Amino acid sequence: MIESNLPQGIALAGDLTGEDIGAWSDELMADFEAHAMDGNVGSRLLSENERVRVWEIRLQPGQRWHAHRHVLDYFWTAVTPGRSLQHTADGTTREVEYAQGTTKHYTFGKGEYLLHDIQNIGDNELIFTTVEHLDSANAPLPIRLPQAL
Repeated sequence: MIESNLPQGIALAGDLTGEDIGAWSDELMADFEAHAMDGNVGSRLLSENERVRVWEIRLQPGQRWHAHRHVLDYFWTAVTPGRSLQHTADGTTREVEYAQGTTKHYTFGKGEYLLHDIQNIGDNELIFTTVEHLDSANAPLPIRLPQAL
């Protein structure tokens, strides 16, 4: 069973297109269960110091980045315009459209997290930069290196 503990009042990006986790494929459910504690919030770690981790995600059209868990305060910026489909552990599915430079910030209290995936449903490469703040209410999750799509 996939659990969810989203921060109260979190405003996820995009338009809600589904609310029924029961409609998810067995493959998608298995991915969420397998990656429920995955701290690799990007496909490549660009930089890390005592204050931040800076990640990149690059997705070709149709490509998907597996489920991953955000526990740290963070923000993401769309480097390129595009569209994505995202499933979130609360059972919702969203379609998101990004303009170049679109940025969204998230803050998590103790024990709160966001578990989701992302798939490029646009026609061009979709690139994001994500910055995690290591001095957040939650301890950082372990990460695996090197990251590869």
